[in-house]
Amino acid sequence: MPRDDGGDGPRADGHHPGLDDLFVRPLLETVWRRRTHRVSRGANVPAGSMSHVSEQAPQPLTELEEAVLIALTGCTGLTMPDRPFDDPRNGKPIMAKPNLTMAGRTAGSPDNAQGTHFFLINDTGTYYLRKLDPAPGEPFDALTLTDRARQSKVQVLDHRLDVAEGLRDFPAYLDSNRFLSNLPGTTLLFPVVDLSHQYINALMYLLTQPDGARPTLVDDRNFYRPAGVKKWIRNGFLNEKLKLPLGALGPLRTQIEADLLLQNLMLVAEGMGLGAWIHASINPQIALGDPKFSRAYGKMLGFTFVTPRWRVADLWRWHIPLPRYANVRSHPVGLKAPNGEPLISAMCPPAFASMSDAVDAVIREKFGPGGVYGDKDVFSRIYREDYGRRYLAEASEYEDRVVECARDICAYILRTHRRFPAHTDAIHVPGVWLQAHHVERPYYEKYFTNGLTDAHRRHGELWDD
Repeated sequence: MPRDDGGDGPRADGHHPGLDDLFVRPLLETVWRRRTHRVSRGANVPAGSMSHVSEQAPQPLTELEEAVLIALTGCTGLTMPDRPFDDPRNGKPIMAKPNLTMAGRTAGSPDNAQGTHFFLINDTGTYYLRKLDPAPGEPFDALTLTDRARQSKVQVLDHRLDVAEGLRDFPAYLDSNRFLSNLPGTTLLFPVVDLSHQYINALMYLLTQPDGARPTLVDDRNFYRPAGVKKWIRNGFLNEKLKLPLGALGPLRTQIEADLLLQNLMLVAEGMGLGAWIHASINPQIALGDPKFSRAYGKMLGFTFVTPRWRVADLWRWHIPLPRYANVRSHPVGLKAPNGEPLISAMCPPAFASMSDAVDAVIREKFGPGGVYGDKDVFSRIYREDYGRRYLAEASEYEDRVVECARDICAYILRTHRRFPAHTDAIHVPGVWLQAHHVERPYYEKYFTNGLTDAHRRHGELWDD
């Protein structure tokens, strides 16, 4: 059957034997047989008497193979707000609109923050993967997958994200990873997580607890003093005896999204018969372009970094002894495309003049015109009959005191520590990425008893014909 592009793209009718095989492959079998395959086609393995020299050329993933993986990083439909509206103990309303978005993905997310962004790296360059709206119907035909993948990709570099030749040692790469990671022919998916939206949202959600159960936020980097909440202790809104250090909040569990998504990607790559390997990425600070490393390694992805101005109090708060060491506390806050389009923007300066403005922006994105809970059409598609309208009318939102208290905490953090958040980065980088590649079959066949599955052995005939 002819293909639409005359080459290795999908067939004209959208069907593809590789997809057909993937759809019927048992999930439990894939999970049970899942193993890391680090050696990509064309790679050499210097290992003493088990050394291997490849006689094959590197073979990049096809557009469709990459499109399947790209689909796994994106939106897959709409979530369900299946939570109670009332406290069963006394019937009082409880906050039932915590989500930052109603768009679902293949992995869960705290309050559906979905702060994880992905970059894709291959032989043609480095791409930011834009989040698309859910595809109508089931987007599992080859033509739809490849079309959506093209829409998603925004090229940020015309080459692989990598360090210069001769710099693949620590701190750029870790140990033996430098010999097998990010080689020609491989595709990598690199996650970064914007924590700032959920940091603000989760603070507000935390402050919706019942009377007596709302904690007093204290600053463990400032002698455990109240974190801008003295007013709220005095008026009884917060429980002074129930203290919660800002440092204990950490990234508010938002970072687990990336780990779950990477696992899903690995399982799908395994089911496709590709090699898949989750491992330490290039040092995150180097990869994003932290000023501390850019002189040696270049701008790399070119994220915008904020470096808090040093003050004497940083001696005991952050153990920063002198102004020249202030860049120890630099953190990434955003990224723009080469044409200037904002791709990632943290909810803090410089994107906002103040943290009060940033908190207001989160509220608008949730409850304002065109916001998450202002789109009645979305909820009419989530619910049957008129239950979407009922949910929007009956489920409670943040009360004014919650928003005002959260605003005071956020303003305190920026005022005291000159960055937001202070106890975690605005944009968190897990420091791992997934490499997908065609496996070096002769190596696995020669040395390992169960080195390959039938999916690996049949991959060529199903996907690469």
